[in-house]
Amino acid sequence: MMATGAVGPRVVRALREAGCSIRTLSLDPPPAGWLADDVEVRFDDVTDPASVRSAMQGVEGVVHMAALLHIVNPPPELREKYERVNVGGTATVVDAAIEEGVKRVVLFSTIAVYGNSISGILSEDTQPQPDTFYAQTKLAAERIVLGAKSPDGKLIGTVLRLGAVYGSRIKGNYRKLLQSLARGRFVPIGDGRNQRTLIYDKDVARATVLAVQHPSAAGQVYNVSDGQFHTLNEIITTMCQALGRTPPRVALPVEPVRVAAGILEDAARLIGRQSPIGRATIDKYTEDAAVSSKRIQTELGFVPQFDLAAGWRETVSEMRQMGEL
Repeated sequence: MMATGAVGPRVVRALREAGCSIRTLSLDPPPAGWLADDVEVRFDDVTDPASVRSAMQGVEGVVHMAALLHIVNPPPELREKYERVNVGGTATVVDAAIEEGVKRVVLFSTIAVYGNSISGILSEDTQPQPDTFYAQTKLAAERIVLGAKSPDGKLIGTVLRLGAVYGSRIKGNYRKLLQSLARGRFVPIGDGRNQRTLIYDKDVARATVLAVQHPSAAGQVYNVSDGQFHTLNEIITTMCQALGRTPPRVALPVEPVRVAAGILEDAARLIGRQSPIGRATIDKYTEDAAVSSKRIQTELGFVPQFDLAAGWRETVSEMRQMGEL
């Protein structure tokens, strides 16, 4: 498993607390002080069959987190890298796992595989419609894992489709939003009633332990969230409460902002540059992403320990301790 990134160290800790011995494989070293001395740490590329096979020896369960993550408007030439890392890397992991007799392979996937064109409450039975390189390659990786079987024909793969993960080490849009709110420099766009699905990083780790150990998880796909649907207004208000700040009182209308973002995007493209904000940014901010996680609660007994308020309070506290707020 990968011990770097935002979630990896949380998962390592949770598995150790569950009594597992841990070996990690990643390109970069984990954060200083995050892993116990008895964790075996290896450095190499997940797309290298020999290294992956070596790391897999004597292993009973694998948590595959390594991936090229989503970026807005990736250039066409990045598709090959997405395919090589997200699809090819997963195939390498699964092949090695089968050869070494691994009993469970857990893949971190994303609710982004459902796409942005579907409205309403989504479940694992909803037909995925991925519309980005990242989501398309993660869906392809899911199929590889779900098709994995042991030599005696038993399914060994489990897919966790994570909602938007937040926590003190998480990068991306929610981190930027929190820091902007902390500085009092954020103005919302739209009415804020679009719904989102979130999960605190420590609860991701707890769900991972269940996916590794529970007999019923083999061959299954599970959405992972805190079990609630949050409006963007609720998320912003909860963040501000954790920060001790008053939520923004004024919001900008969507369409004029989207038009202005498009003009900036087009102008930047004409001079060979990339605009910091474009149409896709506005669309992402105003989209709905309401995904049910009842299946993992019902079948595996997953009970989230952090609601939105508790998760953001701890996130703010840890980020302040690290001097990042």
